[in-house]
Amino acid sequence: MKQIHNILIIIQRSNGDVFLSAPLIEVLHHYYENVNIDLLVNDDTFALAKTIKYIRNIHLFSYQKKKENALQQEKNIFKSIYKKYNLSINLTSSDRSVMYAIWASKYSVSVVEKEQQKSWWKRLFLTHSYVYNSTLSIVVNNMMSLRLLGIPYSKIETKACYSEAAKQSIVRKLCENNIDKFIIFHPSAQYDYKIYPTDLRHKLLNLLNNLDLPIVVTGANSNIDDSIKSKLPKLGSVYDFIGHTSLDEYIALSDLSEGYIGMDTLNMHIAAAQNKRVFAIFGPTILDMWSPWSNTLQKNTTTNKPLQTYGNITIFQANMECVACGLAGCDDKHGKSDCLEQISPYIIFKEVQKWFLR
Repeated sequence: MKQIHNILIIIQRSNGDVFLSAPLIEVLHHYYENVNIDLLVNDDTFALAKTIKYIRNIHLFSYQKKKENALQQEKNIFKSIYKKYNLSINLTSSDRSVMYAIWASKYSVSVVEKEQQKSWWKRLFLTHSYVYNSTLSIVVNNMMSLRLLGIPYSKIETKACYSEAAKQSIVRKLCENNIDKFIIFHPSAQYDYKIYPTDLRHKLLNLLNNLDLPIVVTGANSNIDDSIKSKLPKLGSVYDFIGHTSLDEYIALSDLSEGYIGMDTLNMHIAAAQNKRVFAIFGPTILDMWSPWSNTLQKNTTTNKPLQTYGNITIFQANMECVACGLAGCDDKHGKSDCLEQISPYIIFKEVQKWFLR
């Protein structure tokens, strides 16, 4: 296995999954001499994939192209990856991504479903397979292939990278607004069911506005973010950066900040990777796998509590028996999450204020 020169990593999930694959990629880069590492990801995660270090090339899967001409897309991907690699590692258990791993290399490793009826053929054709441990962080789960490959590692460290051009662009934006030290407030997420309700969000912003610290509100160009932007209160210490940064620029902005306040989303993981002070508002998301990873403590948290702090990370949850359920909203159809309605903005502000006045 020391003769590995070309590796394909397959991650057909969201931005957060792609971002949290970086520790695995870094270990592989340092273990194998002169290795080339490529990614195969969904095209809506391409901007994030480009920020990961040690990546030579990125193959893209498009759901839009699947609708237009699925067969042609599969032919193109097959042609671009078939037996081009010495090793393929797949971090998602879907049938398609497992097939890509098998096509790409004679030596393939993949996560698979626990149920034998779904995964029997995958286990048969893969060189190695494993099942996600739902009691461990996704960061730790992503490293499981290393154990099967006999590759040692002593520490898991998440990192967030950005270009010098992105940093210079953000420095200019901050100077234009006369902002020096600041904290990020990120109110959005990919799905509505993970977003703090509007009235509570505005109460929190009004409280934060009383701190002698600029609050930079961030977000992308999406329907969810546009809706939040249109309702954002006009406050003296609150600066609207929603839709004003690329992902590369956002990572630079986060690195220049004092900390992060906001939702359980990619931006939270970016701040944690930068060892920033993180105040994260969680709804139904299960902490065992998805709470922020602490580089300092080398762990995440697996315990549900209305308020808890470990290292540089504070998490807020509702004090309800059903928390955390892991559903996509109370109806499990991306509807409203009642638990987010029960998290007091005053409790969040009190913790931020305590940190700020330290």
